Amino acid sequence: MLEDGKIFIGASRNPDDSINKGEYLDLKFGNRHGLVTGATGTGKTVTLQVLAEGFARAGVPVFAADIKGDLSGIAAKGEPKDFLTTRAEQIGFTDYEFEQFPVIFWDLFGEKGHRVRTTVAEMGPLLLARLMDASEPQEGVINIAFKIADKAGLPLLDLKDFTALLNYMGENASELSNQFGLISKASVGSIQRALLVLEQQGAEHFFGEPALKISDIMRTSNNGYGQISVLAADKLMMNPRLYATFLLWLLSELFEELPEVGDPDKPKLVFFFDEAHLLFNDAPKVLTERVEQVVRLIRSKGVGVYFVTQNPLDVPETVLAQLGNRLQHALRAYSPREQKAVKTAADTFRPNPAFDCATVITNLGTGEALVSTLEAKGAPSIVERTLIRPPSGRVGPVNDAERQQIMDHSPVLGVYDEDVDRESAFELLAARAKKAADSEAAKRAQEEAPAPQEGSTTSGWTLPGFGGSDDDKPTDRGQSRGRSGYQRETVVEAAMKSVARTVATQVGRALVRGILGSLKR
Repeated sequence: MLEDGKIFIGASRNPDDSINKGEYLDLKFGNRHGLVTGATGTGKTVTLQVLAEGFARAGVPVFAADIKGDLSGIAAKGEPKDFLTTRAEQIGFTDYEFEQFPVIFWDLFGEKGHRVRTTVAEMGPLLLARLMDASEPQEGVINIAFKIADKAGLPLLDLKDFTALLNYMGENASELSNQFGLISKASVGSIQRALLVLEQQGAEHFFGEPALKISDIMRTSNNGYGQISVLAADKLMMNPRLYATFLLWLLSELFEELPEVGDPDKPKLVFFFDEAHLLFNDAPKVLTERVEQVVRLIRSKGVGVYFVTQNPLDVPETVLAQLGNRLQHALRAYSPREQKAVKTAADTFRPNPAFDCATVITNLGTGEALVSTLEAKGAPSIVERTLIRPPSGRVGPVNDAERQQIMDHSPVLGVYDEDVDRESAFELLAARAKKAADSEAAKRAQEEAPAPQEGSTTSGWTLPGFGGSDDDKPTDRGQSRGRSGYQRETVVEAAMKSVARTVATQVGRALVRGILGSLKR
């Protein structure tokens, strides 16, 4: 049942439960995006694994978030179990074999995979404001902070860099407001408090260097399989906003860095966004528009995006319209919202005269889905009630020893596991503040001295490009010294000393003459 250039999804069945035909996803339409939906426990994770295996087998790299840890089993060879072999026999899958797939484990916290980081600068003001749930005035201050950092040459790498820059902005709010617009100290304080919350939630692990290189999630193994990057997200899900922001950042990076490829024979990368509703919950309009833009345009970069969520209503209609390949697992229809979701899901499919979609959606069994994929000329196929094929990798998680063994042989071993803290905004601002403090201390010492030297100057510190210099500029007058360490004499002082010497000489001579005259007598 396997076909070249296509991913075998499963077999559709007739209303009398007899097997109809195989259902496939054509690789040349793999970058037209997709949607996998269904209630908890209906088989979404296994379907995600089947798709990931199919793409990897075709040499396409995959990136997927592992919410519950179950997807990690794709790194181990599958084991013959009754429900797997029964499903294979049921759909006539005679080519079914078990195998393991090349996997790279990633983890923002560095516990269950290689560290994943980005810099504050790469995150950008829009996503950072989203991460902090910033108000409109606060978002304006964040944008100003990025402009100041760019103009002053201050690299923003981690949270302490951004905190140091905010401290500088708060201390110089009046001066900076004249150049960039109003910088409220209250807004700066609110952003600083939000940063503290992010640090407590573990976001400091995400910001820093070495930053993730897109090329490292677009690898192929020695046997030609696409590497499957599995992001450990069980702990990350404790902070849903960080999870959603990270994945959106990754999508944006792919969009900005990858070249245009048009419509390739197969995708360059496939990206699975599990728990996709977290991306759109309470999202401002500008962020939703950004997601829509990325999803619409990233197709031409050869990247396929597949949203995985419980309810099709979780995805905005503008984004939903971009998703050509659909796999709908069972939905429950107990509440009015769930009933609306069932109708919405049914209406998005190309109808099949053999059954009513809305009725079938509520009666699908575990591991069964309504499937419609793009076929010739990119038109959606007629929806089919499909039994999903069993995966070839393990169904269930790998244990800690197996995970560590895989990481020890990872192609990125040692690349991201150690922090790098190079000179950035925090160090530069601290050095300038120290120099200003030392200069001020020297000035006070000169003022308190009994005889301060003429011509000494001190100055405060300013950022480069903001109308000032940190360098002291001593004047020529009174500053040069001879080898003995004494200051050179002025003209007046020299003249006075000459007169004094003359007077002293004349008085001395008079005294000598007087003494000699008295002796002669």
